[in-house]
Amino acid sequence: MEDYINTTIRPKIQGDGGEVTFQSLEEDVLTLIFQGECSKCLILDRCTAWIAQEIEKDLGKRVHVCAIRKKPFFWDT
Repeated sequence: MEDYINTTIRPKIQGDGGEVTFQSLEEDVLTLIFQGECSKCLILDRCTAWIAQEIEKDLGKRVHVCAIRKKPFFWDT
């Protein structure tokens, strides 16, 4: 799953100025860390639904995507 996220999903997210990193897959819960433009996106839930659809279509596995927004360290200053 990590390879699929890195090679298939990540480049598409990066095309919109975002960043996604695989965190974990426990049973059917896929946890991803979103950064860049994704960390402040108002429609991130649509993106996570799209990711779940792509995984089901390409890999035949149903997952629930849990999104963790991580803002850049320099936003704290």
